[in-house]
Amino acid sequence: MPQYNPPLRDMQFVMHEVLEVVDELRQLPAHADIDVDTINAVIEEGGKFAATVLAPINQRGDEEGCVLDPATHDVRTPAGFKQAYAQYVEGGWPALSCDPAFGGQGLPHVVNQCMYEMLNSANQAWTMYPGLSHGAYEALHAHGSEAQKAMYLPKLTSGRWTGTMCLTESHCGTDLGLLRTRAEPVFGQGIADGTYKLTGNKIFISAGEHDMAENIVHLVLARLPDAPAGSKGISLFVVPKFMVNADGTLGARNPIFCGGLEHKMGIHGNATAQINLDGAVGTLVGQPHKGLAAMFVMMNAARLGVGMQSLGLTEVAYQNAAAYAKERLQMRSLSGPKAPDQPADPIIVHPDVRKMLLTARAYAEGGRALAMWTTLQLDKELASEDAGVRAEAADLVALVTPIVKAFFTDNAWIATSHCMQVFGGHGYVRETGMEQFVRDARINMIYEGTNTIQSLDLLGRKVLGDNGAKLKKFGKLVAQFVEDEGTSENMQEFVNPLADLGDKVTKLTTEIGMKAFKNPDEVGAAAVDYLRVCGHLVFAYFWARMAKVALAKLEGGDPFYQAKLGTARFYYAKLLPETAALIRSARAGSASLMDMDAALF
Repeated sequence: MPQYNPPLRDMQFVMHEVLEVVDELRQLPAHADIDVDTINAVIEEGGKFAATVLAPINQRGDEEGCVLDPATHDVRTPAGFKQAYAQYVEGGWPALSCDPAFGGQGLPHVVNQCMYEMLNSANQAWTMYPGLSHGAYEALHAHGSEAQKAMYLPKLTSGRWTGTMCLTESHCGTDLGLLRTRAEPVFGQGIADGTYKLTGNKIFISAGEHDMAENIVHLVLARLPDAPAGSKGISLFVVPKFMVNADGTLGARNPIFCGGLEHKMGIHGNATAQINLDGAVGTLVGQPHKGLAAMFVMMNAARLGVGMQSLGLTEVAYQNAAAYAKERLQMRSLSGPKAPDQPADPIIVHPDVRKMLLTARAYAEGGRALAMWTTLQLDKELASEDAGVRAEAADLVALVTPIVKAFFTDNAWIATSHCMQVFGGHGYVRETGMEQFVRDARINMIYEGTNTIQSLDLLGRKVLGDNGAKLKKFGKLVAQFVEDEGTSENMQEFVNPLADLGDKVTKLTTEIGMKAFKNPDEVGAAAVDYLRVCGHLVFAYFWARMAKVALAKLEGGDPFYQAKLGTARFYYAKLLPETAALIRSARAGSASLMDMDAALF
């Protein structure tokens, strides 16, 4: 069975030595009293929960999966899942970064992010249940009425109730403008009180039905009778599994049922449900026909959450592959025996094994730095008293969200595959658990908007959509770092390639933008390559920052800093050069893709 050790030292390194999060957070009134010891204590305890409670039930959960009772529409989760969730709630973990006004602990989002990385490493399928609940909390906190907040947020904050988002339907996938679920006002109560009956069918609803909490709060997209066609006619409704009485107690069963469970490649422990609404009672969230904007709060939270899923899988796969590579004996080193007292050398001596391991390690540690920085910007966006700071942070979060979702998940697919390869044939069988990491990682590239959609969002909306304004804001961070470190001799191996890639991204962006004026397909042809180039630019920036700290601490002899610097050098030498081919591919245009007649495929 795979093992998991929370990477507390690396989390502390990024937070306290690279990002100096306490100094940043103390500028925000909501977090003026935060300190290093509090943060470290929280993540240490969270790591214990992940490693001792969740990790041991991950493999069994994958093997058992979820079971639907067709007669009652109830779903039974794998053994241990319900009990683990009860411990999670008892420990107060759902409330970590929630608003104190609704029973939350009010800790920074950057701390919550650390918690979720560890939960995902330990058990992604289980973590999706509370993860989606947190997204539902965020959406209602931002757009719910006072009555809705009072009714739902305390229970979501405590974890007594869980949440979902019911978006897609079988015929429309991500194109939500095509959805057909309808919402009719309840006669006798009228539109004024916002009560409706919803009818329709939703698919791919993660955590859509389960036995872990007493109620499930579904956020459902549907159309009102007078809705215009397309995405401008979508409204958002909150539809509980059980109706809620005025005093907060549970009432009658609402007719929103699980009609089936999807049989999936991975994440078997999470109930991916087909949800049928047959006159289910719900209340309108926000304004009519403005539901997609409200739901984007949850969708953006989910996209960052999916990035955390892949970061977690990358870390745990690396840990197990590295441990195996140090023990597995096979062949001799090409440069001569390294373990002459053994019949063969451990495979860690072989260059390509090291390349696979370092790829996973570089993507995990680079991703951790970006994830923490992103959630630190989110804390600023939500809690700063300075409107300029809030706007700046919001733009940076918007820019990197598709990168976190797509780049992290692509990297996890690469990394978990590499780590399974390190195990050889043993990695392909269930006993080691490595093949589960690969299967679980594969969905992350698909849901919450495929990675192609993330790429179109980055290039089309976030970059070209505002003439590069958001991109320039991140570019200023890179340029400032290059200027600050440009005269440092020992930083040249990082600063020069970083500056060069920054210039190339600027030129590539301009070139694609000019082509797109004449042919919009140029955006679609370049977008995936473009996002990956931008992902490397962002990772290179954070790897350079981490290398700077490590270089300054080398004289102390701590092997942690030696390993950090070695991984940074590997990233720059072996992974960053991928950008040359990606830029060439992005510049190649759309002709080779679009000129062939569709009938010839």
